[in-house]
Amino acid sequence: MSPSEQPHPTTPEWVKDAVFYQIFPDRFARSGRVTGLNLQPWGSPPQVHGYMGGDLWGVTEKLDHIAALGVSAIYFCPVFQSASNHRYHTHDYYRVDPMLGGNEALRALIDAAHERGIRIVLDGVFNHASRGFFQFNDLLEQGEASAYRDWFHVSGWPLHAYDDAGPANYHAWWGIRALPKFNTSTPAVREFLWDVGEYWMRFGIDGWRLDVPNEIDDDEFWREFRRRVKAVNPEAYIVGELWGDAHRWLQGDQFDAVMNYHFTRPCLAFFGARTLQQAANEYSGLGHIEPMDAATFARRMEEVTRLYHPEIVRAQLNLLDSHDTARFLTAAGGDATAFRLASVFQMTYVGAPCIYYGDEVGLPGGHDPDCRRAFPWQDEASWDCETLGLLQRLTKARHATPALRRGEFHITHAGGDELVYVREHESGDAHVAINTGLTPAHLPLSRVKPGRYCNALTGSHIELTEGTRVEVPARGAVVLVRE
Repeated sequence: MSPSEQPHPTTPEWVKDAVFYQIFPDRFARSGRVTGLNLQPWGSPPQVHGYMGGDLWGVTEKLDHIAALGVSAIYFCPVFQSASNHRYHTHDYYRVDPMLGGNEALRALIDAAHERGIRIVLDGVFNHASRGFFQFNDLLEQGEASAYRDWFHVSGWPLHAYDDAGPANYHAWWGIRALPKFNTSTPAVREFLWDVGEYWMRFGIDGWRLDVPNEIDDDEFWREFRRRVKAVNPEAYIVGELWGDAHRWLQGDQFDAVMNYHFTRPCLAFFGARTLQQAANEYSGLGHIEPMDAATFARRMEEVTRLYHPEIVRAQLNLLDSHDTARFLTAAGGDATAFRLASVFQMTYVGAPCIYYGDEVGLPGGHDPDCRRAFPWQDEASWDCETLGLLQRLTKARHATPALRRGEFHITHAGGDELVYVREHESGDAHVAINTGLTPAHLPLSRVKPGRYCNALTGSHIELTEGTRVEVPARGAVVLVRE
């Protein structure tokens, strides 16, 4: 059965028009309102341990920057109480980390963001908890007599919760003893996690990004999660972190979309082909990246576009990098033009583009934890203002042009360094031509509806007819929208 013949899933309408921004809270902005903490200097080299002290009050203070970037939704890495700077070691699922400002700061942030038309998506870490999670701590204190014995997978007593205690005798995520895996076959655990999903939806968030959800290998668990979340807000966005094939979870009864690493890899392979730094990728989930020419990239992106039902494709979270990968700029050998060209494609392709915080100003970073550097608010002289301006123009064009958000995607020319495609929509088409070469090129346009078009990147105007060739600068692009 082809994707178009599958049962018709439904996904949130707002996601198809959204531009996302991913924030790693400890490194985005420090408000100074949370005091009494031992913090590392802001901007110091990222470490596995320790904190730089970014908080949600700081995010609220920077909403003008986020809004000016054209962002309409923010995806946060975990914000719940934890003893780690990345907060994937959850202690309390009902409490925003006090270091981030607590529930009060999230309440203020949601209200301020919603006033600007910006939605908030939180990270749900439901596969595993932490040693500090109360129910697991009860196992450490009470042993086999614990009331929560069946919440985890235990094979012996007492628990060997630290590396010097003997062989691990409970199931932990990837063998990391700090991350005990939930036993989601226990009814009380299921109800607990479903209630967490409902609780924060009622609090006012707009969706969940689910951490490694395939490791809860239970479709009915996720079907019920979806039912409960959507009962609170039918337009809630549920997006899973799945790096491979996700058909099982994208039938319309579990997730709306996934983090689209099928998009990330070919973008790096084509736009970064000249300067790829393999070491930066091989230490992250992306693995080895083989350079692509335009024809190979076109074939792969046509496959990606057809991979799932069109309704799912329009809701995919299309990212160039994340907290789990080297930043695109660094993976591409520091070539800012590679990131800019990839951003042109990202902002004019099908699905919801997601900017990783700091990419808009040229923040570099290798694999984890280096990809989690502090945003350089106090060093604007270091900002890549050309990239920032380009992203602002791209998001503005995307918001203003239905074709760039919802148009049908057709590649019309691909070879060597040259890529041309059209987004066809009843309100007017948009044509995009990208030249990754080192010299200017005259690229042919096809499927043209004759008329006057504007280049969204420069503001210049052009009359187009079928077969028109447009001049595209070296390492440059044109985005032509129907006037």
